[in-house]
Amino acid sequence: MLGALVEKETTTPEAYPLSTNGLVLACNQRSSRDPVVEYDERTVTATMLSLRERGLARTQRGEGSRVYKHAHTLGNAFDTGPDELAVLSVLMLRGPQTIGELRTRTERQHAFASLDAVDSVLRGLAERESPLVRQLPRQPGQKEARWRHVLGGGEPAEASTEPSTRAPEPAGGRADTLAAEVAELRSELAALREEVARLRSQMDAGEPAT
Repeated sequence: MLGALVEKETTTPEAYPLSTNGLVLACNQRSSRDPVVEYDERTVTATMLSLRERGLARTQRGEGSRVYKHAHTLGNAFDTGPDELAVLSVLMLRGPQTIGELRTRTERQHAFASLDAVDSVLRGLAERESPLVRQLPRQPGQKEARWRHVLGGGEPAEASTEPSTRAPEPAGGRADTLAAEVAELRSELAALREEVARLRSQMDAGEPAT
C-alpha cells in the first residue's frame, strides 16, 4: 500500500491523496505489480490503521467532504528525497530488481540520468544506520545482483541446497493474524464512535434520527 501511495502521488497527482476505493484499485491493478494482489476494502482500512500508528501514513477528510483520503508520510519518516522514494516504491510494488530494471521502472516517478545514479541512491539507502534496502547475492544464471527493500525489517531467506527438516509454518503466523484482527476491530470501533456522535448531535438539535 505504501508503494502504491508513493506511485500515485507522482503519476496521478490530481487524484492524490487516495480515497479508500482509489487505494484498493491502486493496489490491485494488473500492470506494474509483482505479485498481483486482491485486497478488499477491509484489508486496506485495517492496514492503513497500522501504518498510521507507525507514522508511515495519514488519513484525512477534506473540507466539506465525507470521503476520507489516504497519503504516505515516508518522506518525513525516513528523510527521503523524490529519487529515493521512487526506488523504494518500485521495490515495494515489484519485488527484488536489478539496477537496470529499477532505472526503467522508476521513469514515470523520477528520471534517473544513468545507472550510476540509481546505484548511488541504492548505496545511500543501504548504508543508513537503519538500512532501507539490501543487495541480494547474485544467484546462478543471473548476470546482475538484485536489490530488495527491507522496510518491514525482515530479511529474505538465503537460498540453500540443504533439505529443510522443519515443518512449514503458516504464512504470517498467528501473531500477524491477531494483529490484523485487532486493527480491524479498532477501525470498526472508530466508525461506531463517529456514528454515535452523529446521532447524539441530531438528538441535541431535535432532528429525527436516521
